[in-house]
Amino acid sequence: MVQIDTGSDVLWVTCSSCTNCPQSSGLGIGLSFFDAASSTTGSLVSCSDPICSSIVQTAAADCSEPRHQCSYSFQYEDLSGTSGFYVADLFYFDTIMEASLVANSSAEVVFGCSTYQSGDLIKTDRAIDGIFGFGQQDLSVISQLSSRGITPRVFSHCLKGEGNGGGILVLGEILDPSIVYSPLVPSQPHYNLYLRSIAVNGQLLPVDPAVFATSNNRGTIVDSGTTLAYLVEEAYDPFVMAITASVSQSATPIISNGHQCYLVPASFSVNEIFPPVALNFAGGASMGLRPEDYLVQYGFLDGAALWCMGFQKSQNQAVTILGDLVLKDKIFVYDLDHQRLGWASYDCSLSVNVSVSPRKDGFLDAGLLSMSSSSTNTLFKLIFTFISHLMHITLFIGFLLL
Repeated sequence: MVQIDTGSDVLWVTCSSCTNCPQSSGLGIGLSFFDAASSTTGSLVSCSDPICSSIVQTAAADCSEPRHQCSYSFQYEDLSGTSGFYVADLFYFDTIMEASLVANSSAEVVFGCSTYQSGDLIKTDRAIDGIFGFGQQDLSVISQLSSRGITPRVFSHCLKGEGNGGGILVLGEILDPSIVYSPLVPSQPHYNLYLRSIAVNGQLLPVDPAVFATSNNRGTIVDSGTTLAYLVEEAYDPFVMAITASVSQSATPIISNGHQCYLVPASFSVNEIFPPVALNFAGGASMGLRPEDYLVQYGFLDGAALWCMGFQKSQNQAVTILGDLVLKDKIFVYDLDHQRLGWASYDCSLSVNVSVSPRKDGFLDAGLLSMSSSSTNTLFKLIFTFISHLMHITLFIGFLLL
């Protein structure tokens, strides 16, 4: 059970040789450990392997001598970390060719075998089997497979917000007529967008667009590995002020654990009281947010529902991060070929249309997915489960309020 993280590149799973890794999880999942030595199809990646050389150039690997195995050690933004060594093994998935034709496919991928973890990764209450990086760098699985023509350079997800989460992940393009696209900022390690302005109840916030501009320590990032959302300080204060002013007649603003919260009478729903929000991006693409896309309920207080801002003030850096709170209940398409990102509001418990072939004759039925045509050659579907020989990676798609 791995976390889908568009904010990092490496796929890694916990190995049986890990000495300090959690043995159980409070997330209601059973943890598994990959035994690299027992895999009949796997092999260690040596420092002399060309792929290790390319990884070393990005500081995601370490080699002291050419004969040694290719190892890694890196740290995430929340200061958790992992180290271990790289292995290559078969990656099994379903390939949708056309209507009712699904082929079993496999391809060799390089991934990390974690032998050490630290920080939040070792906390039992949130323990998982690893992290599945979907970044743009060479070592990400999407880059490995697309560089060999196995999958297209586009992937999509739709995270279900209600109930226990869940959703759909596609190595390919989800199609929907309401999807709007905005260009990605070029030459960035993350999925950076040009955020132009924020509107609350149709009124633009008095914020200089320059605070959202991308530079060495600024920018707006889409990151499925982040639970909530973070706004730069220059935008956060006006945002909270506008929300508070809009609900002052119906909800009671309070500060709880240092966060801006609101007491909502039981006779009201947040959709009746709180205003819609729009994030406006380059290319005229706007992302509409419902109250539940920027608020989180934390139970009840004195008979009223306690709703708190899910948007937090960015700490120690001027970076705006759009995490799962914003991404849920929407289709997101990461079109790396055209360097753009698209989205549309959607009920992610429903089936989706997926591009599969050059044909232009309507939709094809394929179980959970109904597929339409596009100008691309065969595209591929990865949904819910990836299975590698002696290594089971089930996609844990959803958002966790940690």
